[in-house]
Amino acid sequence: MDSTKLLYLEDFNLYAGTATVLGIIDEEERKVIYLNQTIFYPQGGGQPYDQGIIENASGKFLVEEVRFVEGIVRHVGSFESGDFKEGEIVQCSIDKTRRVLNSRLHSAGHVVDMAVSALKLNWVPGKGYHFPNGPYVEYEASLEGLDKEKLRTSIEDSCNNFVAENRTTKLLFIPKEKMHEVCHHVPDYLPEGKPARVVMYGDFGVPCGGTHVSNLLSIGHIVIRKIKSQGDTTRVSYDVDR
Repeated sequence: MDSTKLLYLEDFNLYAGTATVLGIIDEEERKVIYLNQTIFYPQGGGQPYDQGIIENASGKFLVEEVRFVEGIVRHVGSFESGDFKEGEIVQCSIDKTRRVLNSRLHSAGHVVDMAVSALKLNWVPGKGYHFPNGPYVEYEASLEGLDKEKLRTSIEDSCNNFVAENRTTKLLFIPKEKMHEVCHHVPDYLPEGKPARVVMYGDFGVPCGGTHVSNLLSIGHIVIRKIKSQGDTTRVSYDVDR
């Protein structure tokens, strides 16, 4: 089966669109639908999957989970009514409320990176968790000798100053070996099977395949909830206005 075209990579404001059914399989008590292209974001990069509906005159499918496996997107869920056949055209729509919150949280995590860089802390970015239930970003860093509360306030203030600048989000599709030219940090490992993409907030670039806000003001107010260090890892927990 051919790889799924990832429409959300080029336009993360697509909340509806069409696709062609390539296959349907049974998997335990649920079904998996394969499409030629998709607006649904599959879980990865610290961001949860989209949910929504795939439908046409033949049936209505509730998308409960979305995964990316070896270049192919798996839309997992169940039929509320009817069924599809291979080759049929379907209408896709995602849960916009869920997507917008996930995009705000993901973008906010990168704004934390911007603040850490602007404060010249020399922390090396690591894991990011941008789920609604307690988002955070981790760094290879130590808090030894630092006032955690003062640091928390400084990062929060810097984050919201960047939000107030309302930088526009731009996308660059460039080879991985050139990402260092526009990115503050490029991880040693980047996911295989997806186009190499950099998300630019003004002049600050981050290698990322997730969905984001179109401009930073859309994030809303960012709160730094806590900064915690364990060994050589420092975790910055944050949130946005709900």
